[in-house]
Amino acid sequence: MATVTKVIEVSSSSKKSIEDAVQGGLKKVAKTVKGIKGAWVNDIKVITNDDGSVAEWRVNMRVSFVVT
Repeated sequence: MATVTKVIEVSSSSKKSIEDAVQGGLKKVAKTVKGIKGAWVNDIKVITNDDGSVAEWRVNMRVSFVVT
């Protein structure tokens, strides 16, 4: 029998870092999706303060998981 993998797109944000945004998104997905095999970040955005500093990191990523 062949293995089937599904891919979903997820957006996540963090005021701390890109890594925190990615991990937060994956933890949220893992609450309802089992069999996560990988993820790849396909977009990174920032929201800035008036002084140019980063206020919030935002990532869009694709998460793949095995369908049972």
